[in-house]
Amino acid sequence: MTVYENMAFALKLRKVPKREIDRKVREAAEILGITEYLQRKPKALSGGQRQRVAIGRAIVREPKVMLMDEPLSNLDAKLRNEMRAEIIKLRHRINTTFIYVTHDQTEAMTLGDRIVIMKDGFIQQIGTPQEVFNHPFNLFVAGFIGSPQMNFFDAELKQDNAGKYFVRIHNTDFMLSDEQQQALKDKGVDPQAIVLGIRPEHISLCDKDDAQPHINAVVDVCEMMGSSMHLHVDANEKDVVIVLQTVDLPIEKRSGFEFGESISFRFDPNLAHLFSAETQKNLI
Repeated sequence: MTVYENMAFALKLRKVPKREIDRKVREAAEILGITEYLQRKPKALSGGQRQRVAIGRAIVREPKVMLMDEPLSNLDAKLRNEMRAEIIKLRHRINTTFIYVTHDQTEAMTLGDRIVIMKDGFIQQIGTPQEVFNHPFNLFVAGFIGSPQMNFFDAELKQDNAGKYFVRIHNTDFMLSDEQQQALKDKGVDPQAIVLGIRPEHISLCDKDDAQPHINAVVDVCEMMGSSMHLHVDANEKDVVIVLQTVDLPIEKRSGFEFGESISFRFDPNLAHLFSAETQKNLI
């Protein structure tokens, strides 16, 4: 069947008048930008155009809910980005709820008003993209949302003689912020083994003689990403990813770091996430 016939098929089965079918098909084609392809057969269409036809076939039925199960998974990267933008625009043009299933966290973050993250059939967290990104409920959510993935360190949550909490990683102590101190006290959290999570973009390089607490590491891989640089470093046999903005680096480092080069890094403890090693739940 032609594109027009494909989009009209469900309406024909419902015995909708031809004039009404024609109006709905052309309206949907206009929204999706496929009016010029209405008389073409599927074999004459690109992957992205076929996907628009499939969406159009659903739109003409004016559903209250659109179910989309990984609709972009069979498209190449460029087309996937274009179709993602198309779906965002479509959401603003038709008054319909979208339930969108995806394993791609970028799609979830950019397309969703609310995200439901599931593991093994159980809901892990529900929230807006920003809530899920800033306050992951557990280790699974923290590792799933964010690209590159959050770094995780085996650490210990301790208290000093004044009762203030601090985190010890690789024999280096990081004092927590006043806000974190209060949150841990309010919940009555005891000193314990934890997993500390810190996003790659929240890590910064520093001098080896820096007075602030820091960790020493050795560069394994330097990935040049244009405006940013992804450093994979070995910190006491732990692989850590650091995202650096190229423009913020000294001129001599903007072309990259050498394999085996020694560096030091630190992070703002206020941006760190503390997870119980036992329950894997966020302690704050």
